[in-house]
Parts: sequence; C-alpha cells; structure tokens
Amino acid sequence: MAADETNHPDDSSALPDDAADLEIGEDFESEGSADSQSEEKPEKLNLDVKIESRSTCERHITVTVPREDLNRYYDKEFSELVSSAHVPGFRPGHAPRRLVEARFRKEIGDKIKSAVLADSIGQLGEEQDLSPISEPEIDLDAVEVPDEGPMTFEFDLEVRPEFDLPQWKGLTVNRPVHEFTHEDIDEALQNVLARRGKLVPYDGPAASGDYITTNLTFTHGGQTLSSAKEEVIRIRPVLSFRDGTIDKFDELMAGVCAGETRQAEAQLSEEAPNAAIRGQKVQAAFEVLEVKKLELPELNAELLDSLGGFETEADLRDAIRDTLNRQLEYRQRQQAREQIASALTATATWDLPPDLLRRQSDRELERAVLELRSSGFSDEEIRAHANELRQNSRITTARALKEHFILERIAEEEAIEDPSERDYDQEIRLIASQSGETPRRVRAKLEKSGRLDVLRNQIIERRVIDLILSHAEFRDVAYKPERTQAEAVEMSAGGGDQAGIPEAKAGGGEPGQSGPAYPGQHVQGHPS
Repeated sequence: MAADETNHPDDSSALPDDAADLEIGEDFESEGSADSQSEEKPEKLNLDVKIESRSTCERHITVTVPREDLNRYYDKEFSELVSSAHVPGFRPGHAPRRLVEARFRKEIGDKIKSAVLADSIGQLGEEQDLSPISEPEIDLDAVEVPDEGPMTFEFDLEVRPEFDLPQWKGLTVNRPVHEFTHEDIDEALQNVLARRGKLVPYDGPAASGDYITTNLTFTHGGQTLSSAKEEVIRIRPVLSFRDGTIDKFDELMAGVCAGETRQAEAQLSEEAPNAAIRGQKVQAAFEVLEVKKLELPELNAELLDSLGGFETEADLRDAIRDTLNRQLEYRQRQQAREQIASALTATATWDLPPDLLRRQSDRELERAVLELRSSGFSDEEIRAHANELRQNSRITTARALKEHFILERIAEEEAIEDPSERDYDQEIRLIASQSGETPRRVRAKLEKSGRLDVLRNQIIERRVIDLILSHAEFRDVAYKPERTQAEAVEMSAGGGDQAGIPEAKAGGGEPGQSGPAYPGQHVQGHPS
C-alpha cells in the first residue's frame, strides 16, 4: 500500500534534522539500525495504535511502542557493538558491556529511534486499513526514546476517503465517433507545415491567423502587474494566460499595423495566483512592433525526411491519420471519465482538504500534460488546456482527485496489474515522438523530476477506463474535431508566482523553431 505522492530517497539513512518522510507500507532502512544489519524480517512489534478521524481524508495516529520492544532493539545493537567498541583503557572489543552501554547509549538511541520509527510505520501499513494519499511527516526532534517506559509518537496522515463504489458495469457511454476525411488530413498537414514554417515581416494590417510581435503590459489601478517584451502572439478568437483570458482577441487586433497600441481588458480567474485581484478585470496594452505572416515550406524529400524519415507524402499522411485517431481515442476516454465522475458525484458529498488540493493541483497539471502528449496533441493545444486547468485549479483538481480515487478502487478490486517496463517504454516513446526528443532523454527528465509515478497512475487509470468500456453499452455520437480557438501565452496577467507547464515547451519559440514537426511524429528508429 504505497502513497500516491511517493518520493523514494536515494539514501534512506540520511534523515533530515526536523522531519522524516516515512512511507506507509514501505520498508525504511536506516544505516546502523537494528534490522539493517540482517536480511531477516524484523520481529513484529506489539504496537498500541490509536487512529482519530479528523475529517473525511485526515487521520491523526498515535503509536505507542512498549518497553519490551525497545529493550530488544537496545540489546541487539549493544550485542553487535560490544565486540568492536573502542573504550579508553581497553583493547577494541574487550570493554565490559556496561561501560559500552554507558558510553554509547545516546548514539545508539538515535539509531534505535530511526529503526523503531521505520519498523513501526512499515507494520502500520501491513496491519491497518489505511489508503494513504501522501506520506507522513514525523518531527524527529519531538520523538524521544525514554530511559524507562514506552516510546510514543504521533503524526497526521491524509488517506483516501471511504465511499461506496458506484455501479460501473453496464454504463451507457456516449462515444464520439468520426471517420477522418481527406479534408481533415489536409488541414492537419497544413498544421504540420506551419510548425516548420517561417514568420516573415508584413508591411500591412493584420488579419486573423497572422502573428504580431508586441510589448505586452498588464496594469490594475495604475500599477503594473506584469509585462513581456517582444512577445510573438498569433491572432485568434481567445488569448489565454495562466490566470485569465481576453475574449474576441481577433476582433481587437483586426487591421492593426506596426507602431499601433491597442487596449483591452483581461478577465482574471478565481484561482489567479495574485489573491488580491482574483476574479477582477485588469487592463492590457499591446504595443505592436511588427506584423508577420506565416510562410509555409515546400513539402519536398528533404522535409519529409526531417519530419521522421518519411519517404513519401502518403506515408506522412498515414502517420497524421494515426495521430488523429489517437486524439479521438483520448476524447473517448475523457467521455468515459466524465460519466464515471458523474456516477461518483451522486454519493461523493465529502470535501477534500484545501492543503491537499493545493499540493495536488500541480500533479493534476502534470498528469493532464503527460496524457495529452502521449495522445498526440500539439504544444499550443497543451498550453491552452493547461491554462484552462490553472484558471479553474480548485474545481478541476477536486474532480480529478475524486475520479482518481474511484478508478484506484476499481483497479484494486479488479487486480489491475502495475505497469511493466515495456508499458513505461511505450508511453515514453509516445511522449518523445511528440516532444521531438529521444526516449532516453524523456525518461531521464521524468526520473529526475519524480514524475514517473504520475505516468504510472496514467497507465493504471487508462487500463481501468478500458475495463469499464469493455462492460459498457455504447451510443455513438458524431464528433467534429474542433479547431484551436485559443492562443496560449506562458505568463500570468495578474502577476504572482506560478510554475510553468511540465515539458510544455519542448522546442519552444516561433513556427520554424519549435521541436515537434507534427502531433505524434515518428522519431527515426523509434516508431510510435
């Protein structure tokens, strides 16, 4: 039973001074501890455990370790130490045990404290009906091994809520269907060429679909909130920021020429990082420096090869069709998720702790970005979706967590297997093909940032969705792929700290400079 937010330290003996991140249900090995010297499983502790339910997801746990167990740890440590201890006046290993105990009791006590904590936490995971969703943080300074009597420690733990699993078999699922036409492929091919296109200056008024280079400034009450120099923005109906939007942006910029400045109002979301102006409107000024048009490249043999080693345009079109179908599969999975969430909402009247929602909002963003990448969506589509998630982070995170809890329960009850290395490799290849990087580099980034567990949850949840679909009745609904309406900018209009999108700007920059050639492109030697 592992926590959802799992951090595996490289050296588990390197405990911090003020807190130990111990994982329920996992072995925690401490250097010099009683059980680290032996491969045998530690003897079971006679723990007295009291669990207080403070809310739906919060438990306060008090653990008492009896003196008999503590003495056993001391006896084992001193028995091993006495044969090699250096005590003045005695040859190594020949000092009387009582002197060794007196001289090294404090040092041994610190090791025993770590070992007892680790073994106790591990045993709790085996014996108690807990489904942790984060790791316990234990203040080591507040825990003492007394000279006499039992040792007691306590901590708070966030756990998965208890709920009745809704009926998930036999759902009627609206399944979006679409047969991609030659015209759909043509439009997608134009997007491919656009990502390899070149922006050229245009001495004339801008139209929808053109680009502007602009100095952008946001103000409120006469004070500057944020600004960006020489930002390249495509003119589309909606301009999206991390914390807000400007609607009818295409109308605002219609006919604008270099040297002009245009004013607009940006609506901030209720989740904006700048708490003082959440939900308010701020003023935006666009000083247009240049108007640019996109010049598409010629689809020749050299370009086909650079897009992924394609020999003919027909091969490229086949790959684009595969990507569009993968995106359609993503829409189908999302439809299923929404209906599962609806089934859960009927009985899920419990609230989630605000601290949990704040912490999990970034993880939900990571999960959504990884899933969009592996489903073949472009960077601009991912940025727009990520901005939308940010602007409604509390609501979307709460919904996503509830979905995760119910999918996790189904996975447990149906014994869904953990992903294999082959499963990870397949997902990483899909992400790599979208980002224009090698699978090895993508894996290294995921490992370094600790996001492999996000990928694991994504794979498990997808398997559960597939299981639900295998028991569902389908109602086919015509689906028409929507053109991207929003241009997403990587900045907060209202200011305030806010992290960027995980791997959202794989190649970054203007058309002609970005990494991916098209959504779901093949990487030479690594077909998706």
